[in-house]
Amino acid sequence: MPLELSLKQARRMALAAQGFNGRQPPAIVKSSHVTQLIQRLGVLQIDSVNALVRSHYLPLFSRLGNYSQTLLDQAAWSQGRHRKLFEYWGHEASLLPIELYPLMRWRMQRASQGEGIYQQLATFGREQQSTIARVLQAVREQGALGAGSLSTREERAGPWWDWSAEKLALEWLFAAGEVTVAGRRGFERLYDLPERVLPAAILDHPEVGENDAQQGLLLHAAAALGVGTEKDLRDYFRQDPLPSRAALAELVEAGALHVVQVQGWRQPGFCLPDSKIPRKVAASALLSPFDSLIWERARTERLFDFRYRLEIYTPQAKRIYGYYVLPFLHHERIAARVDLRAERALGRLAVHAVHEEETGLGEEGMRALASNLRQLAYWLGLPEVQINCQRGSGVRLNACF
Repeated sequence: MPLELSLKQARRMALAAQGFNGRQPPAIVKSSHVTQLIQRLGVLQIDSVNALVRSHYLPLFSRLGNYSQTLLDQAAWSQGRHRKLFEYWGHEASLLPIELYPLMRWRMQRASQGEGIYQQLATFGREQQSTIARVLQAVREQGALGAGSLSTREERAGPWWDWSAEKLALEWLFAAGEVTVAGRRGFERLYDLPERVLPAAILDHPEVGENDAQQGLLLHAAAALGVGTEKDLRDYFRQDPLPSRAALAELVEAGALHVVQVQGWRQPGFCLPDSKIPRKVAASALLSPFDSLIWERARTERLFDFRYRLEIYTPQAKRIYGYYVLPFLHHERIAARVDLRAERALGRLAVHAVHEEETGLGEEGMRALASNLRQLAYWLGLPEVQINCQRGSGVRLNACF
């Protein structure tokens, strides 16, 4: 018989696994704290929207509080021994611990064969090998390059489907592991050869077979999620259903994962054999829309009874909650949604809306939210928090400042 877990127990396991343990963050956040947290999470999703701050910086703030973004930049894009992360397709475009590089080589090999990538990119890879070879040679000769410095187009490129041939070539080479991201200029990727960017020990690591890699990624996902269904686990690193299901069955058979039944879940859950169930998790945090705690929306509904959708691309008149809305985690619940904007030219963090969930925040929760907003503004270097919602929660929140 599988172990039975209440929904509250599963929620606590998930929160603890994701780095929300209710403890006070370190007074001074060091590079080791950043590295250890990312190794725990396994992946930071990258997104270009900068309404508040680039999304990959936020999960660390949600868990560590005030930290220098330079620590993440150094871990992700510095040269030599300080490089702890690499960019690749993990859960969408992502930063991953460098130790996971060998587990991603099978994905690179498949990409080079036109599998597991966008159809347009696969077609380009089949039909434009001469362009790809020319671009790769330019990288070899010139070092880290952005797509803009290679493009022969005179007009400005449009959205991703209007990429220049050189950009498509670089993206194909990146997916195939022929180049990697050496750094960024603003938000533009700079590509270089892996041997000039990544540690030799990682590149010289013995080849990991696809099935072993699938198993390794599932185990990382189980550690990062605490407990999850088969779909939860494979979605963490965007694994394909058939091979990941086979790998999961082998892990269960070997005792590396245990089957559990979670209250209210239609599908069985899986967790590591040594999983602990915290007695409580007293954390409060504003969450990035792309935070690994909530990025799988169906799981978020199962765990927190919280339906969350991005409205960035929804016309303004049809938005329900706002343009860039951060869920607010408070004492094991997602208790509110906060529409935020960093108004950098005005030196303020603008709160455009606070939407409480049905059970409400209460006065203690509202004070916790105000504290989180003050900390966020300080971290972003914004001297002021401006409450622009003047009714309901806006009035109550104003009273907390």
